[in-house]
Amino acid sequence: MDYQRLSNLSQKIQNGAATKSEKDDYMWMIYQNGSISKSQYDNYKNNQNVSDVLNAGLTIGAIILLGALLKKVVNV
Repeated sequence: MDYQRLSNLSQKIQNGAATKSEKDDYMWMIYQNGSISKSQYDNYKNNQNVSDVLNAGLTIGAIILLGALLKKVVNV
């Protein structure tokens, strides 16, 4: 996973500066990582509960990034 891209997209989404395409990329990354279910991803893509699913995705992304950071620190 491209953690830098995930972080950049997360920041843009949180700041309200992300385009629809960037939000889509972010959610695709989270889905491809296995962090959200197919039904959650489908709900997002079908404009159902977009805000809720996106907010959940942001939380999950933060956990992924924290895990990657901890792994990096432990391996130093």
